[in-house]
Amino acid sequence: MYYTIKWNGDSVSMLDQRLLPMEEVYRTYPNYHDVAEAITDMVIRGAPAIGIAAGMGIALAAKKMEASDVASFKKGMEGVFTVFGKTRPTAVNLFWTINRMRGIMEGKNDIGEIRQSLEAEAVRLLEEDVKINRQIGKNGARYLDDGDVVMTHCNAGALATGGYGTALGVIRAAVEEGKRIEVYACETRPYLQGARLTAWELLKDDIRVTLITDNMAGYFMRAGVVKKVVVGADRIAANGDTANKIGTYTHSVLAREHGIPFYVAAPLSTLDPATPDGGAIIIEERGIDEVAYFAGIQVAPEGVFVKNPAFDVTPAANITAIITEKGVIEKPAGKGIAEFF
Repeated sequence: MYYTIKWNGDSVSMLDQRLLPMEEVYRTYPNYHDVAEAITDMVIRGAPAIGIAAGMGIALAAKKMEASDVASFKKGMEGVFTVFGKTRPTAVNLFWTINRMRGIMEGKNDIGEIRQSLEAEAVRLLEEDVKINRQIGKNGARYLDDGDVVMTHCNAGALATGGYGTALGVIRAAVEEGKRIEVYACETRPYLQGARLTAWELLKDDIRVTLITDNMAGYFMRAGVVKKVVVGADRIAANGDTANKIGTYTHSVLAREHGIPFYVAAPLSTLDPATPDGGAIIIEERGIDEVAYFAGIQVAPEGVFVKNPAFDVTPAANITAIITEKGVIEKPAGKGIAEFF
């Protein structure tokens, strides 16, 4: 059975998602700089998984940091927090994890105790995430009917989390209840997370999946094929606006036009009451090679300008419900996420 990330005691192992679906390769990282680089380079991706990786990287840094006293140790750890904070700035789970790990250090004055506490917390992050995802799936499964064709975008499955998944967790839970569910997975340009990752893991679970290009979504919605849309999230603002992989906003507009329910599945750690609305969400800009090259082959003319925002924002008005482990926020437009805090 594949896994997304694992704590080894003195290193962190990850499935290299850049190589899927052609190769299933696991890489081991013995220091926190390598873990941070793996997050930036998308060896591991997906907001919950990024948070877990950061937590393990922080624990690894603490375990191997040389310091003569607790003050210099804590100062060094602040530098580690800064390194991880710069890796994938849109994913709020990253900062949630950093703050959680920083909180573990507060009030402790023994370096050995801090190291042990951070390691235990990193392991706990992974264990909690799997339980949270299963509860999200249980809470969301009731919105899917037997025979539904469900469209999803990017990858919000086991590969984007500690295991089981958020959006795909809802689908998995419905299938486990005995419902016949088919998934239409959008390829998700430019990084092809839908084609490479979502299709791969659904096939692993024997869940029927059909791959479509992103610009086919409207066609299949208008044709009446797609019955529901379920996606994940990287940050949900206080008013319910949601940042997810680029292209999600387009699908939400099409779903609203065709009267198709549009669900967002995400853990509470993705809800960000400190960000008032989608306009305040930082959108990560990635390199031009992801757009100008395809599988290492140049597909755009030399010298052309390229824009590559990794995320877009879906307004709360386009979202039917936000599914979390603690419950469901139905019709989030107008009331936001305040009730969950």
